[in-house]
Amino acid sequence: MSDFCPALWPEDSTPENLKDCSECGLDQHGTRMVWGEGNPEAPIMILLDNPGAREDREHRPFVCGTRQTLQQAVNQVGLTVDDLYVTYVLKRKPTRAYDKDQTRQICMNHFKQQLQAHEPKFIVCLGNIAVQSFFQNPEYDVKSLRGKFHDVHGYQTTVAYHPLAVRRRPNLWTLFLEDWQLVADQFYRFKHADL
Repeated sequence: MSDFCPALWPEDSTPENLKDCSECGLDQHGTRMVWGEGNPEAPIMILLDNPGAREDREHRPFVCGTRQTLQQAVNQVGLTVDDLYVTYVLKRKPTRAYDKDQTRQICMNHFKQQLQAHEPKFIVCLGNIAVQSFFQNPEYDVKSLRGKFHDVHGYQTTVAYHPLAVRRRPNLWTLFLEDWQLVADQFYRFKHADL
């Protein structure tokens, strides 16, 4: 759509008691915690691997490629920032090697807290890390699970490729859009049933 312009979605503040969380060790990587962004009360919760960067080296806010691609797709299927809440397996961007499995397991406890607090109607896992972390199966991948909804821990959940993978492999764009259309269709059915 020609009027689409990427924007930094409002950031959801990290709970005070977790701002200095050091349980997983990522606090030693020098990146700040990002709890989530978008609308915390939204019916659709999106799970990504980590928050990436919301600021450049001079600490000026910017919209990274992952966010641009995600926003372009949701805009194209008619969803808005009010419909969506984005959060992450890891709440800090890793900057060097770390124990991936252990760190993801620890950090998923934060995601479970968010699920209980927000009770979304739908969850969209973007990329294999989000899929494997939420489905709790290291063998699962986007390719074999995409295109339909699954009941995962009592939540209607679907999956799509990571926006960064879509940027690197433009042939995935059509599939990415199909998956977001699936989400939009399910969301509108739910919305109309609720009226």
